[in-house]
Amino acid sequence: MPDSRETINHRAFVVGYPITHSRSPLIHGYWLKTLGIAGSYERIEVAPEGFASFVTDLKSGAAGFCGGNVTIPHKEAAFRYADEADNLTVELGAANTLWLEDGRLKATNTDGIGFLANLDDRHPGWDGGKKAVVLGAGGASRAIVQALRERAFGEIHVVNRTVDRAEELVHRFGSRIHAHPLAACNEVMRGADLFVNTTSLGMGGADAPLLAFDGLAPSAVVTDIVYVPLMTPFLEQAQRLGLATVDGLGMLLHQAVPGFEKWFGIRPVVDRTLRDLIIADMEVRA
Repeated sequence: MPDSRETINHRAFVVGYPITHSRSPLIHGYWLKTLGIAGSYERIEVAPEGFASFVTDLKSGAAGFCGGNVTIPHKEAAFRYADEADNLTVELGAANTLWLEDGRLKATNTDGIGFLANLDDRHPGWDGGKKAVVLGAGGASRAIVQALRERAFGEIHVVNRTVDRAEELVHRFGSRIHAHPLAACNEVMRGADLFVNTTSLGMGGADAPLLAFDGLAPSAVVTDIVYVPLMTPFLEQAQRLGLATVDGLGMLLHQAVPGFEKWFGIRPVVDRTLRDLIIADMEVRA
């Protein structure tokens, strides 16, 4: 890794379709500025049919990038096109971080890292329980279920409108994962130590159903990967009952750390100033 800020002059990117919503340039731009690094981080919009060509140019060096982030809908394709991926990413079958190293395009997925780091930061000791309930079985759920399994939760219950999607996670991640229909959610929540919403319910101020948060363990933690609004309907429901809550913004911030270190050679810190910067941007774009 480079150890001199003056010698670093790299370009990184976030690619997706659409991409105008991404706050990643604001996050990485903050770190580049505060660390005094001569680099850049750019939004690139690439439709699905153009992603293979984008990766070809990236590998050849023609694009001029050292790596970047990948967001919807390209994460699974990024994994397939990479030359090498770590074990966690292979299990997920999706990558959100790419970088060039020794002429090869390498891939990882930092969503689970970001999820865990956010909870560790905002509510230390949150992982002392044994039973977790995860609402939703989409792409974000994969990384979170994997992360909870690695933190040794004995039971991870995935609740989803389509049970088949939840059962896919059972097959992917093992016997500690259990699949349930949405109608069973309140029953499954009884005695749980952690509740995670991985769906879009409540996003942008939309309504969300009332859930039986009073059935959770008294010391339970409720978290939501939705971060606009910061206080989601599910977090509001939990707070009214006196339960501990953790918003989803930190997941976005912490998942960005490993990629920045890969591209620019310095590990950045998620601090209060960065968090406030993103919250201010959320308020402007609300």
